[in-house]
Amino acid sequence: MAEVATFATSDQLLVVIDPVARRTDGESVRIAKDVLSAGAATKVCMPEGPEEFARVLARRGSRRPVLVGDDRALMRTVSLLHRQRELAGCALSMVPVGGALSLAGALGVPTGAVAAARAVLDGVVRRMDLLVDDSDGVVLGALRIPSLPSPAVPSPAGTGHASWLRTCQSLVRTLVPARPSREPLVGVPRFGPARLRVEVDGVTLVDLDQPVEAVSVRPTASGLAEVEVRPVSVGAEASPLYARGRTVTVSGADFRYRADATVAGPVRTRTWVVREGAWGLTLPTG
Repeated sequence: MAEVATFATSDQLLVVIDPVARRTDGESVRIAKDVLSAGAATKVCMPEGPEEFARVLARRGSRRPVLVGDDRALMRTVSLLHRQRELAGCALSMVPVGGALSLAGALGVPTGAVAAARAVLDGVVRRMDLLVDDSDGVVLGALRIPSLPSPAVPSPAGTGHASWLRTCQSLVRTLVPARPSREPLVGVPRFGPARLRVEVDGVTLVDLDQPVEAVSVRPTASGLAEVEVRPVSVGAEASPLYARGRTVTVSGADFRYRADATVAGPVRTRTWVVREGAWGLTLPTG
């Protein structure tokens, strides 16, 4: 991540306060506003929904946007600017407020309101890589594909027999003290291995014949994605498979994936491409 620019206190700030931040931690929001207003000319906006949020960003003019919110608000802001093709020319600043702040912390943003607000005023913009998929979705921190839920366990017999069985079980429970059951619950999904093909820059890292427990992909600071595949262990623990590349394609049975804090899918195939230095975030100096 390269340092691009420092900011003067004469900069004009557009402080956009996410509604979730206002509801969950109004005191931190107030502190952030006070610190920012004391150090720079600020215009404070409090949009009530996604449409108003988008309008506020679109009308920012020359003001530097400062987001007061959590990880989801950051993801929404980056996604919006990416779709508007304005991400490359817009350096973001953030004061993390809310319950989900792990992404902001991992990116290097201070999670305290005072420290984060001071970093907005005195920090530097660092360019960061971004994963962009073939549906125009973005990943800032990490992409994970967990194991797939296996089909629900069927009832032991037909509907009539199942009804009779439940009646008997209810009667037994009234007569015998309850104890933990070791049997799988009917209708509750279990998690099993996924069969996926993972290709990195066109080279197959794992194929459909090798069940996997999980796949993770994250952008690095080198213009490449770091890929980790954990095969299913048979006997001794299987070693993870690693690779780096600019393009990652996952295909196979329907799968869902977690991109930062959101879950997407199911899809049968998805390709992610690394965009080097695609967005800028203000972080503390040093």
